[in-house]
Amino acid sequence: METAPVRRSRRDGGITALILGFFASAWFGWGHAAPPAWLDPWLTVGSVLAILTAIAGAVVGFRAPASTAAANNRESGRRYGIIVGIEFGLAGLGGAILGATGHPAYVPVWICAVVGVHFIPLAPVLKDRGLVPLGVVVTAIAVVALIVGLTTAVAPSTITGVGTGVALLAYAVSALVGALRTE
Repeated sequence: METAPVRRSRRDGGITALILGFFASAWFGWGHAAPPAWLDPWLTVGSVLAILTAIAGAVVGFRAPASTAAANNRESGRRYGIIVGIEFGLAGLGGAILGATGHPAYVPVWICAVVGVHFIPLAPVLKDRGLVPLGVVVTAIAVVALIVGLTTAVAPSTITGVGTGVALLAYAVSALVGALRTE
């Protein structure tokens, strides 16, 4: 099964920039939970850049025809909804369990892992094979955050916030640039 078109449509690139830019900002925000003082302004800069990318993505994506989107049919939309629904369910359940068992500092690690894994089944649905390496990177960030959190005084939210924020922002910017180059 082909997982990516030769070129992503302008609509797909813009919407990808919108969604990943928005969530990059959220991850940078989560990184603000307990960062070292020197990192705080950089997290703010990341959040602002991510929101600007999301806004630009919205403008580009919504100005392109919806019919050019990878997930423009009922079956693709259903599969997308199922994958995202499972993601939200697992993230919420795991977060609740970690909170209830006295491990709230590891909620961002769990959610980061779930987000990373969810990109892999989304790749064929969205016809964007670049989501697979993004998923691997985000999942690896969760593993690093777990190890760092268990072995140092650095908060796991700092590692997931910075790492996932940067990864999502980089992908969002790449998608936006690709969309702007697409006719």
